[in-house]
Amino acid sequence: MRKTNISIIGSGNVATHFAIAMHQAGYTIRQVLSRSLDHAQLLARRVEAQPICQWQQLDEDADVYLLAVGDDSLYDLALDLRLPSSLVLHTSGSTPLSVLHPISRRCGVVWSPQTFVRDIAMDYSSLPLCIEGNSISCEEEIEMLLSPISSHIYHLDQAHRQYAHLASVFVSNFVNALNACAQDIMTEHQLDFAMLRPLADQTLHKWDFGNLRLQQTGPAARHDEKTLNLQRKLLADHPDLLALYDILTDLIQHQ
Repeated sequence: MRKTNISIIGSGNVATHFAIAMHQAGYTIRQVLSRSLDHAQLLARRVEAQPICQWQQLDEDADVYLLAVGDDSLYDLALDLRLPSSLVLHTSGSTPLSVLHPISRRCGVVWSPQTFVRDIAMDYSSLPLCIEGNSISCEEEIEMLLSPISSHIYHLDQAHRQYAHLASVFVSNFVNALNACAQDIMTEHQLDFAMLRPLADQTLHKWDFGNLRLQQTGPAARHDEKTLNLQRKLLADHPDLLALYDILTDLIQHQ
């Protein structure tokens, strides 16, 4: 039985992990296309694919094309790429599926609410995969394609995927930015940032106990004005952090 063969367009964090996950699931990764041949070669070596850096080198008879590129680049691809018989997927959380309509009659989305770092290994079997197809049969085909990778598959239409993406920004990107601020404070005052790791782990553990609003702790939740004013004074030399502190304090107190 012939293996499904997949070509990957892109070589960044998302492209790397999807290519590896599909390769490990037994699919043939046919080509990796990147604007940088060096980047294409790095990924292609890991998944036994052909690295290419020019559109003219892209074979047009692969079974599946995964477009793991930036959102703006998807609109550029739609101007020139034509793969009418293949299944074409993009990996964006916010871009509509319709951007692929000029490219193929069979198209869809596979997006994961996960943060990907190219050189950090992942357990793909627990990866949540959100899918959408431009037809029922196409969506079923996408689910079959992904089922060897993960059993955590969610069928989301465009609106629900965009809201899930928005929520993901709060859970991951904003939280990481806040943790980076905490790291700066600890480093500035010669404190070991590692001492806060158990706190971060325990905060995440609150997910297991239901409504997170009911588990809010800290001086803002207690309306402890003495502590709040003291901490504002400590941030006096960091106006950006002070403004952020006040916004978040207000958010907690009005939840």
